[in-house]
Amino acid sequence: MPDPHDPRHNAAWQAARQWRERARQTRPGGPLDGLKLLLTWLLFGVMMIVAMVLGLLFLLLGWAMLPILRYRMKKRMERMRAEQAEDIGAGFHYRETRYRESHGDDGSYREQRVLEGDYELKDETAQDDKTRKE
Repeated sequence: MPDPHDPRHNAAWQAARQWRERARQTRPGGPLDGLKLLLTWLLFGVMMIVAMVLGLLFLLLGWAMLPILRYRMKKRMERMRAEQAEDIGAGFHYRETRYRESHGDDGSYREQRVLEGDYELKDETAQDDKTRKE
């Protein structure tokens, strides 16, 4: 009769033994397996070197493009500032003038009437001189 306290009848003990047997079967046993391992490491090393060279190349390319990109962004910002300054200046003046013309002193809205035509400013001193001579 088997001993119930024997650890070899334990399920965990049996699973560990099966795992150990499978590990023995998959061990590299010949010179071909060693060669495969060496080639794998060499391929991995070559891929790492290629990746590092490409990364360095892209880094240098990015650094070389920074002054060009900075110049373009600076020009774009200057253009945007100029457009914004024109918009704000013209818009504010137009709105302020329109508000003053269309609202009375008491705050009430009044209709705006504009006479079209050419206007000249007369010099008051010249007009006074004409009236004196007559």
